[in-house]
Amino acid sequence: MMKRWKAGKRLVPLFVGLMFLLSACGREDLSALRPQGPVAQGQFDLMKLAITIMLSVLVIVFGIAAYVLIKFRRKPGDKEMPKQVEGNHLLEIIWTGIPLILVLILAIATVQKVFAYGENYWEDKDAIRVKVTSHLFWWEFHYPDYDITTAQDLIIPTNKKIAFQLKTADVIHSFWVPSLGGKTDTNTEGTINTAWLEAEKEGVYLGKCAELCGPSHALMEFKVKAVSEEAFENWITAIKQPVEPIQDPALAEVFKTQCLSCHAVGDQGGPMGPNLTGIGNRETVAGILINEEGSNKPFPGKPVKDNLIEWMNDPQAIKPGNLMPSPKEDLGLTDEEIEGIAEYLANVKLQY
Repeated sequence: MMKRWKAGKRLVPLFVGLMFLLSACGREDLSALRPQGPVAQGQFDLMKLAITIMLSVLVIVFGIAAYVLIKFRRKPGDKEMPKQVEGNHLLEIIWTGIPLILVLILAIATVQKVFAYGENYWEDKDAIRVKVTSHLFWWEFHYPDYDITTAQDLIIPTNKKIAFQLKTADVIHSFWVPSLGGKTDTNTEGTINTAWLEAEKEGVYLGKCAELCGPSHALMEFKVKAVSEEAFENWITAIKQPVEPIQDPALAEVFKTQCLSCHAVGDQGGPMGPNLTGIGNRETVAGILINEEGSNKPFPGKPVKDNLIEWMNDPQAIKPGNLMPSPKEDLGLTDEEIEGIAEYLANVKLQY
């Protein structure tokens, strides 16, 4: 026994060290414990209520156990058998009734939150409506009231309900912005789920796919950018403006045939891939390469052009399993053409 205790003591510092090491692996902006909207705040309050009830029960039970252990412990020299008694009806009623009351309190609060935050605001004339489509491994956002489609950066006004309709283009994914609210699946077979969120403060909030969906599931990120109502209106105006095309005729032809066959830039291009309008001042390239122009400062990034070149040189190395053909290997673009296209896209910016 003593040898086991000594071995256990040696493991304690290791476990403590691992605990601190792993706690540093978290993302500050990927936490449900830092609520920034009414949905997240209500869910956080529910967690606090559940933890409070559990801790109260724990303290009371262990307190009674400690009292009984000390009060009724066998005294030295006492060899008599303790008096055997039958159960106490009053105590049995108390320790059966109290847990029922606590469970009832938690159940009522949970049901209230579930119905409140499961409300469908799609028909609310004051809500901003967004259709979310998940893809392997990126997110598409369509604003039907404004006829706008974008990708990866979800722009929303503060203090407005954002009503979502969510679906998938391939496998099951799950839409999750921890700081603003819980998860909503995007299911297959034409199923459309609904949800709503609201951001009380301006800022950038990290979103993730919360459903294992493939080799790049962990890299399927997006950003929710909450701005003032005025900035939101300016963004709507800016994203609808024509985008100046590439001036070099040869490069413009390569861009048209090899890029705009899938991607859209302004009013040009196809709908298959992510819309690239305004990519020059997005938070990320491909949802994972952080741009230094973005506001996600805890994780400093690189210039947009550098991230675009890195992505176009080998998209599979950055997001394994994604459906984009390699511009260099599959489409045969030269280094000069890749650099020229990256330079052009890096300057496709929206002023809002």
